[in-house]
Amino acid sequence: MKKQPIVDSEMRGGGTLAAHFDPAVFCEVRIPCGSVVLDGELAIPTGAEGVVVFAHGSGSSRRSPRNQFVARVIRESGSATLLFDLLTAEEEVEDEVTGSLRFDIGLLAGRLVEVTRWLIMKPVTRALGIGYFGASTGAAAALMAAAEAGDRIRAVVSRGGRPDLAGNALSRVVSPTLLIVGGLDDVVIRLNEEAFASLCCEKEMKIVEGATHLFEERGALESVAQLASGWFCKYLRRHGPAED
Repeated sequence: MKKQPIVDSEMRGGGTLAAHFDPAVFCEVRIPCGSVVLDGELAIPTGAEGVVVFAHGSGSSRRSPRNQFVARVIRESGSATLLFDLLTAEEEVEDEVTGSLRFDIGLLAGRLVEVTRWLIMKPVTRALGIGYFGASTGAAAALMAAAEAGDRIRAVVSRGGRPDLAGNALSRVVSPTLLIVGGLDDVVIRLNEEAFASLCCEKEMKIVEGATHLFEERGALESVAQLASGWFCKYLRRHGPAED
């Protein structure tokens, strides 16, 4: 179990790291989740052994340039990606007014669990090990869903997340978990440190020095993408494809 506040945000590549890669399979998907249907994008590179499910935070979407960049780097490393919206378009409009749904971690986690079941049922993804990549409140949803799914989820990564909002679920997470926080994001660092102490699984915390909450500084998002892809490479492939 490690906490390492030593990551340099100035990485080589300058944003071109994932500029020229196309997956073998790419499709728009619609995923039933209870009374709603969620829209997503599934991309599978040749030879993928794992799939990373993105759970973004409030004010973001599956089309966010940050999410798209990280997803592309993860695909370059050999894993499939599923980016989807945790809320419907109508719910997003409601949440802009009330701000309530973005903090309904139980609702968001429940939908992530349903999406995971959908992946397990689909022939094209059922043999793939599953990981979660969560940002902001999506990180709390990812950890709560991982606690419910158990060892079916092989790895979790949080980017600038609020894992503290997962509450008591943190102690039940068994998936290896990586928390990534910007070095200038003081409040979120403290909240991540508290959540880190509650995790009983294999875990690490990385601080991207010089980065703020959205990792907009030069090289910061590249650091996040490299850290995340390395974590998923390590744990999604370690035991080969998941068994049915």
